[in-house]
Parts: sequence; structure tokens; C-alpha cells
Amino acid sequence: MTIAPVRARLSPLLHLLILTQLAFNIGFFAVLPFLAEHLGQAIGMAGWLVGFVLGLRTFSQQGLFVVGGALADRYGIRPVVLAGCVLRIAGFAWLGFAEETWAVIGAVLLIGFAAALFSPAVESEVARQAVVHEHHGGSRTRVLALFTVAGQAGAFVGPLLGALLLSVDYRTVCLGGAGIFVLVLAGHAWLLPQHIPGRERVRVRGGVGPLLRNRRFLALCGAYGAYLLAYNQLYLALPAEVERVTGSQEALAWLFALSSLLVVTAQLPITRWVGERLSLRRSMGAGLLLIAAGFAVVAAVRSAGLLPAAGFVVLLTLGQMLVAPAARAWVPDLADEGRLGLYTGALSSVSGLIVLAGSSATGALLNSGLPAAVPWLVLAAVPVAAVMLLPRQTATSSSSS
Repeated sequence: MTIAPVRARLSPLLHLLILTQLAFNIGFFAVLPFLAEHLGQAIGMAGWLVGFVLGLRTFSQQGLFVVGGALADRYGIRPVVLAGCVLRIAGFAWLGFAEETWAVIGAVLLIGFAAALFSPAVESEVARQAVVHEHHGGSRTRVLALFTVAGQAGAFVGPLLGALLLSVDYRTVCLGGAGIFVLVLAGHAWLLPQHIPGRERVRVRGGVGPLLRNRRFLALCGAYGAYLLAYNQLYLALPAEVERVTGSQEALAWLFALSSLLVVTAQLPITRWVGERLSLRRSMGAGLLLIAAGFAVVAAVRSAGLLPAAGFVVLLTLGQMLVAPAARAWVPDLADEGRLGLYTGALSSVSGLIVLAGSSATGALLNSGLPAAVPWLVLAAVPVAAVMLLPRQTATSSSSS
């Protein structure tokens, strides 16, 4: 089967939501990659304060995903997405003019909370529509893979746009990012339906208790959190390795570009191939083992320049292409009726807490003075252990890939 017929069967709503992810990431990655340098150079923040501000942004986004998901369940995705876009516009505009620390922190918190509103709303509806698409003969994991590709394409284009606008100044970058979200807001106010068939609103209370007792879902969160912790080593362990090998971090840009290019070009073919052969659980398991192999390569090969780092990036990205769509496709099978937004948000929030704790431990491990291969071997054990956490699948979810 070719890719084109699968895309042709997507509903207009799915097309809109996938394009939404593309636009979100273009706007976001046009601004955020240049924030740390702006805070340190233009505003003169100390290094620890820059890190604190960036951590606040992550916390206000990932940590509050569960809130945005619950609100989407209660009020529908349209008001939550529109409110998130308004807050993102305000946050970017504020950041462009912020010169004091308190103003920067306020803008960054607003930017993060905006994503905590619109991202789980969009992601949960994409997952729900992917199940509907599956009932009409399609594949839910292919839909979610296309969603991932759109996000990666946005992550690739965004920094290029930001670098172009940065030739003027950072304020122009922020206003350009805000402008993209103005277009997104206008498009969704026009195109996003007031009521989506099959999506019933639920009351806010009463969903967290069953979620916390849902052992299979929490096991999935644990495995997904281990994957995210491993994936975040692109920003922690990989820069340290590149610095060790080359004496600088200039090669990082090429390695990041390699990762994005792999996802954009290979995600859909790989998802189609895997979907015909593996269940969601086996797809996640295979992806986690590929990620573990990436860490093991760096630990085992210490004298081949940047080749081990490039091998790590390739294996990690291949693992990501197996794990991320499968995990998102699995959530609808584990969520309570009418609570898909809550569960989608909780997947990110619980996983984010795992990454927060694990990243601190990883940082200490990298700076422990142990032989350079040891941290990479320890990190290789994390995705291997995550395979053991994966819950068993029912007959329904086993056929979802």
C-alpha cells in the first residue's frame, strides 16, 4: 500500500489537526532555541538563572498537561485551543519586550501554560480521530505517525525562520512567533467545529482517582517516561560526548538536523512496515531496545570520532519512531470513557516528572568522574528496564497497529 491513499482517507478535521501541529512547532521553535542566548547576552542573566527560567517553562508546560487535558474533556477542544493560542500570542509578545527578570519569568510561564492548554486538547482529539479512522479501515498508528512528522517538520522549519528574523533582533523573532499563532487562532476560530461528533463533555471531577488506580496506564507512563528520559540525552549526554570528542559543540547542529531529517523522511514508511507486523507493545519494546543499543554503541566504541555519536542519534531516532506513535495510539485503549484528554495530558505530565527526576540523576552521573563509558552503560539499562514495564495488551489494542 502506498502512503497517498492513506492520507487521502483522512477526515478534514484530521487534516486540520495535523497542520495545527506543524504550525504550533514552527511558531514555537522559531522563538525558543534562541531564548537562552538572549537571556544570557542581551538581558545579562546568570547561567543558573537562565537554566531556572528554561526549567520553569518546561514545568509550566509538561507539568500542567493533565490540566489542559481535563479542561478539553469538560469544555471541548475548541475553547481550550483558542484560549491557548491567545495566551501564546500574549506570552511571545510579552517576552519580546521583557527586560526585567520578573517580566521574563511571567512571559515564559504564560508561554508554557498556553501549550499545556492547546497541546493535550489537540493530541487527544488526534488520538480519538485516529481510532475513528481505524474503524473505517485505516491505521491509527499511521495517523499518529503523520502527526509526528508534521511536528518534526515544524521543529526543522521553525529555527530557520527564527534565525532569519534574528538578523533584525530577538524582539522581531518573538513578534514573528506571535504572528504565526495569530494565524493559527484565526484559522481555528473559522475551521474548528463547535461540536465534534462522538465527543461528549464530562464533568471535571471524578477522573483522577480511576486514573491513579489504572495500573496498565501507569505502567505505560513509566515506560514512556523512560523513553523520554533517554530521548532527552540529545540535550544532556550527547553534547558532553561531542565536546569530549571534538572540543566544541559545533557538530550538534548537524546531528540534530540528522535526527529531524530521519523522522520527516522515514517515519511513515517505518510505521507502515511495523504496523503490518507488530502489536503496539512489541513496537514499543523494539523501539526501546534500539534506543538501548544507541547508548551501548557510544559506551563500546570510544575512539572513532563522531561516528558513535552519529550512531547514537540514528538508533535513538529510529527507536523514537517506533515508541512515540505506538504509545499515543495505545492511550485510547487504556483511558476511561470520555476521559481521553485527561489521560493524554497525564501521559505527558507523569512522564515529565520522571524526566525531571531522571535528568537530575543523569547530570550527577555524567559529572561523577567515572570512566566515560559507565554513564552510557547505565543509560542503556534504562530503556531495557522500561521494556519490562510495558503492560500486556488486550485483543482489541493488539490489533490497533
